[in-house]
Amino acid sequence: MRASARRIGAIVGKEFRHLGRDPRALVMVILTPVIQLLLFSYAVSFDVDHVPTIVIDLDQTVDSRTYAQQYDASTFFDVVAHGSTLGDADAAFDAGTAKVAVIIPAGFARTLAAGEKAQVAVLVDGSEPTSAKVSQAYSVALNQLYNQAMTKDWADKQGLDISGFGQLEPRIRTWYNPEHRSSDFLIPGLMVVIIAIVTVQQTAVTLVRERDLGTQEQLQVSPLRQLELMFGKLLPWTFIAFAEVAMIIGIGRVLFAVPLRGDFWALAVGAALFVFSGLGMGLLISAIAPSLDTANIIAMLLAFLPSFLLSGLAFALDQIPVVLQWVSYAFPARYMVTIARVVFLKGGGFPDIWPELVALAVYGMVMMAISAVIYGRKARA
Repeated sequence: MRASARRIGAIVGKEFRHLGRDPRALVMVILTPVIQLLLFSYAVSFDVDHVPTIVIDLDQTVDSRTYAQQYDASTFFDVVAHGSTLGDADAAFDAGTAKVAVIIPAGFARTLAAGEKAQVAVLVDGSEPTSAKVSQAYSVALNQLYNQAMTKDWADKQGLDISGFGQLEPRIRTWYNPEHRSSDFLIPGLMVVIIAIVTVQQTAVTLVRERDLGTQEQLQVSPLRQLELMFGKLLPWTFIAFAEVAMIIGIGRVLFAVPLRGDFWALAVGAALFVFSGLGMGLLISAIAPSLDTANIIAMLLAFLPSFLLSGLAFALDQIPVVLQWVSYAFPARYMVTIARVVFLKGGGFPDIWPELVALAVYGMVMMAISAVIYGRKARA
């Protein structure tokens, strides 16, 4: 047992010495996740507000101006221009200076005075679907509020008291993220994507590099066992991955004020199992990749794209095709994103995330076993 530990320690020391010979690579390995977190956190946002809006009043009456002021007073719509013709809306959309166009038709005030239903056109630029959907919802809500205000004014003029009529007043409360901050939603998931990239990619090239440098044959004729070589190769990146997890959590808490409401140790165990799973995937790629370039390409494809698209980070998994929902079970990021959000935002602990923890543990063991079998066959060939 002591001899095995010494051999593993020798490999670990060799890996750290290799990193020490190129300090720039070590700095990049440590700082790249931090840079990626900052870039993703500031660049990726699902918050929609201050939507540039153009208002075209073709009626030019007191009523039409009163209606247009509802958009000027809104914190969601940012009225950047007032047009006088329908062509102004087309020009604003083509130039990209406005995403919403509100057109008040001629005869607006006359229609209201006659007690009829006046129509207002709200055009939304659909080239950005998220902004378009939210803008449409806000416009509908704004018009409903304005309609209620007009109904009350009409009742007051008629001397009617509508306070005795039954009314529905919804009280909406958002749980877990009441301020609707994108950072609270994104950063726990971004942590998963970044750690997946680092662990999978760096591990994927570790054994391939030995083949390229011609040292694999020397390792095979040494007293070093196959499992000892694998553990020796993985341990340095395990330590580095844990350090990066701690850095990312600290940055999220301090710089972006992301809440950590749940059990820290549940998150720590989940992160450890996720790192273990990522290292196993990287080791499998390293065992089957014929060259360093191939290993890098496969690692990026399997680490970044599934972690970003099939983990629930960017899109809710129940909103993607069923086939892709099943495919997502083949990637550990799916389980870790759930763990991170449950612990960070929902205040969860071990009772809430144990299925995901079991899935990560099984995933990591399967990856390690398959990697050991494939690498053993190649070593004997």
